[in-house]
Amino acid sequence: MTGSGFVRRTMVVDGVHTSYLEAGGGTPLLLLHGGEFGGGAEVCWERVLPGLAEHHRVVAPDLLGFGETDKLIDFVDGKGRRLAHLGAFCQLLGLQDIVVVGNSMGGMLALSDAARKRSVVPAAGIVSLAGGGQLSSNEHTDALFEYDGSLEGMRRIVQALFAGAPWPANTAYVQRRHALSLAPGAWEAIAAARFRRPVLDGEPAVSRPGAGIDYAAITVPTLMIAGAEDKIKPAGWADEVCALIPDSSQAVIPASGHCPQIEAPETTLPLILEFAAKFR
Repeated sequence: MTGSGFVRRTMVVDGVHTSYLEAGGGTPLLLLHGGEFGGGAEVCWERVLPGLAEHHRVVAPDLLGFGETDKLIDFVDGKGRRLAHLGAFCQLLGLQDIVVVGNSMGGMLALSDAARKRSVVPAAGIVSLAGGGQLSSNEHTDALFEYDGSLEGMRRIVQALFAGAPWPANTAYVQRRHALSLAPGAWEAIAAARFRRPVLDGEPAVSRPGAGIDYAAITVPTLMIAGAEDKIKPAGWADEVCALIPDSSQAVIPASGHCPQIEAPETTLPLILEFAAKFR
């Protein structure tokens, strides 16, 4: 049992030991965490988990390579491998017609799957918090991609994720994420996912995650949630994405960065619940 009253469970999915949090009852929500070093289900969702579980069955897996799930990476199709794992995970748990709530990489995964001709995650609706669109190119995105495993490097990641200064100044919080990032195999798996082979003459340039999603092909209702002070997203990114998704809406969380569910749970939680209530 976790500190938030959630049960942590483990099951084998396609030979992969997969850890996840579960609580509540009713219409299921699948929570997908972000892809930063030191990320995972609990650290991503702990501030909204109890409130969501009052109304829904909430399932929050540690994705491949993160948390207490096996540290694996597919060098040919990392995104496709993660989605295949999620699809098998949902099947084993009997999850159908779910609302998928994803932060950053988690939101990108949900949108990517919904845009494919044959999706594997049975999403009836999607809430994407800072997931999708492009990333900015600045010192904050550099901090996310060039982490060296040091405590100061983790402080720079925390500074990139949050708008407010108290978060990187909170040494205990930075140390917690630092410890998660250095669990056996965690740094290696996440660092490997960032590898990009050299581009040869005549080959197309290789972009960072977020590109290549056919947003116009997404047919499920979608809510995009953006932090008003997101340091690693360009201004107007959510407007651009919503303009392409036929059935979409957006909300902007004031005084919040890339993880509004952590930085402003009192504002973010009601938005998720209001959207998810449409599918009960």
